[in-house]
Amino acid sequence: MSEDSAIFVIKTTANQERSVAGMLAKVAKKDNLDIRALLAPDELKGYVLAESSNSGEVEQAIQTVPHARAVVKGQSSMEEIMHFLTPKPTVTGITEGAIIEVTSGPFKGEKARVKRVDEGHEEITVELFDAVVPIPITIRGDTVRILRKEEE
Repeated sequence: MSEDSAIFVIKTTANQERSVAGMLAKVAKKDNLDIRALLAPDELKGYVLAESSNSGEVEQAIQTVPHARAVVKGQSSMEEIMHFLTPKPTVTGITEGAIIEVTSGPFKGEKARVKRVDEGHEEITVELFDAVVPIPITIRGDTVRILRKEEE
């Protein structure tokens, strides 16, 4: 981010953030507007972040974009949005002893108990409930859904 730019927040219709960001990018390119970057983070519902040198450029861009409501007054700093830019490990929130359901792969639909969490490789080791012999299986953290947290 350069010295003369700032982050502006655009209010949108809920669940239309990505389409608004895509259309804003097209409008900015077509009209040669100074919008340098657009971000529609999943955890920020109803808002799109735009990097630009002034709010007038962003205001002009949203005029023709459906589902773009308004530019929020003021501007944000890079420090305020930094946590949206750093990826979160897929195993966050999964603890040993939790009950999960496998959502893809050969064990899709199977329920299992988490035996070990490897945050470095973003993998978990589980034991399937319906297995005749409990064999530990290591799978990627993004291929499971948490059904129940560990009982205290």
